[in-house]
Amino acid sequence: MSDTALDITAWTCPAPLRDHPRVVMGHGGGGALSAELVQHLFAPAFGGAALAQLGDSAAVSLGGVRLAFSTDSYVVRPLFFPGGTIGDLAVNGTVNDLAMSGARAAYLSCGFILEEGVEMSAVARVAEAMGAAARAAGVEVVTGDTKVVEVGHGDGVYINTAGIGIIPDGVDLRPQRVVPGDVVIVSGEIGLHGVAIMSVREGLEFGVDIESDCAALGGLVQSMLAVTPDLHVLRDPTRGGLAASLNEIAAASGTGVVINESRVPVPPAVANACSILGLDPLYVANEGKLVAFVPRAHADAVLDAMRAHPLGRHATVIGEAVDAHPGMVVSRTALGGTRVVDLPLGEQLPRIC
Repeated sequence: MSDTALDITAWTCPAPLRDHPRVVMGHGGGGALSAELVQHLFAPAFGGAALAQLGDSAAVSLGGVRLAFSTDSYVVRPLFFPGGTIGDLAVNGTVNDLAMSGARAAYLSCGFILEEGVEMSAVARVAEAMGAAARAAGVEVVTGDTKVVEVGHGDGVYINTAGIGIIPDGVDLRPQRVVPGDVVIVSGEIGLHGVAIMSVREGLEFGVDIESDCAALGGLVQSMLAVTPDLHVLRDPTRGGLAASLNEIAAASGTGVVINESRVPVPPAVANACSILGLDPLYVANEGKLVAFVPRAHADAVLDAMRAHPLGRHATVIGEAVDAHPGMVVSRTALGGTRVVDLPLGEQLPRIC
């Protein structure tokens, strides 16, 4: 053993990281463990003002042009599920991350990590789904990479995609712009993707077919921005669900958030599945929904524009930003009480994207 004493005073990691000498599944769940891993391990290692934004994509300037740049990796199991495939997710997920900065996605890269022995027909099916999704979203896959790992060192197919897009002049979407009085709008019914994945992975039946909401949201965002570029922040509530997105925005903006639980659009099939399994729909992942914080003066017009778009026809006002309880999300229940909607520690269902 070295004679040099271990100096723990220089540690920047909070207790949850110190309590986990090894990575646990919760570190990839989009909740508190994920946030601590990024904020206290990766961010100090990489540094940089652009990274400090910690948004769905980074807004950067290059040659006088404002760009959004994002990357994401997809490890969903199973590869094929009701309403989509890992290929659809890989395209739509990155397109949506760019859209949350207000950008028009333009180009994607694609990295395949294949496990030795996976059927070539499955890889072809995934690639074809990616191509179709890219064409539907109006983007082009322009570069990529392929790696193969030994049997037992992967799970068939993993995919990484990165994307770039141009942010229009006058658009500035970030949580720091949220102010008390902003109206909170969700674009449609929540929880479909997570429950769809769960149903096929676990062989569960809920008496009705549930399909993922996987979709590219770029067109919906452009419809909203056409009403006013003065939207304050957009997020797509994937890992950790709507609850995680609202908590991240509340924490970054220093405002409180109040939602009306009875106004959150939860489809009956999702509500029934969550009731049976003891899950909260607010924490279930989505892949084709967004949550918006909009100045009250523009809220009605933005809501009308969302409802006129196929991906926003069930858009609903669910709450507002407030002065009280800064950094905290509170829900008014159907019984007239209130409850704190906290940031999840990990994730109710891992490997959903």
